[in-house]
Amino acid sequence: MRFRLSLALLTAGVLSAASAPATARLDVRAPAAQRITVFAAADLGPPFKPLVSQYERTTGVKVTLVVGSTGTLTQQIRNGAPADVFFAANESYIQQLSSESLTIEHSRRLYARGRIAAVTLRSDRLRVESLSDLAKPEVKRIAIANPAHAPYGVAAKQALEAAGLWGAVEAKLVYGENVQQAVQFVRSGSAQAGIVARSVSDTPDLRWTLIEQRLHAPLNQVAVVLTRTRAPVASMAFIDYVNSTAGRHVMRQFGFLLPGESF
Repeated sequence: MRFRLSLALLTAGVLSAASAPATARLDVRAPAAQRITVFAAADLGPPFKPLVSQYERTTGVKVTLVVGSTGTLTQQIRNGAPADVFFAANESYIQQLSSESLTIEHSRRLYARGRIAAVTLRSDRLRVESLSDLAKPEVKRIAIANPAHAPYGVAAKQALEAAGLWGAVEAKLVYGENVQQAVQFVRSGSAQAGIVARSVSDTPDLRWTLIEQRLHAPLNQVAVVLTRTRAPVASMAFIDYVNSTAGRHVMRQFGFLLPGESF
């Protein structure tokens, strides 16, 4: 099915005021907005760069992309930030916003399950082929996203705990605001290794090792349209585009498991 047909179906009533919850009624009869603001978890920076460009070319809608840690973006939404749609790195944050009537419930979509990876610089002789290697004395600093507000930081901590390594490495940890800052610590030499999102690991300067999913809770990543949007059709269409054949092709390149695939 062509994407333009998807837009037509949305306009015809998928996001009609009649179908919206009483706490999230929207007027979609107004002319479609030509710009939307997308808040996206930091792990989505690499795949969303091409996806946003493709969506803009396909629809003519301009997208302002704001990337950050899921927890920080969630708080900004609570504080009234003018976002139209939110792609979280963990569904629990969407549930929090839903309980505060800040989301349009029937727009909620699972769009990916994330993976974590241990990374080092290719230019460094240090090899991290398993989590236990992080306990080696030559590894002085290990970068992860801050577990206080970053789902990938939570997953990194859970993996270290499940592997029985937390006590051995906790004093080595340095916390980035999000996974992109954590991987930058590795690039700059501020850390010899990191545990970050798989999606930010596959670059020419980094060596990475995938970490077993069983060591951490599933990173079920969910998107939703926010009640404050003035562009519900274009916002929902962007979520649908990420889950389309074209969108899945890009997401798969960055290591994401996808809706409908085997987890």
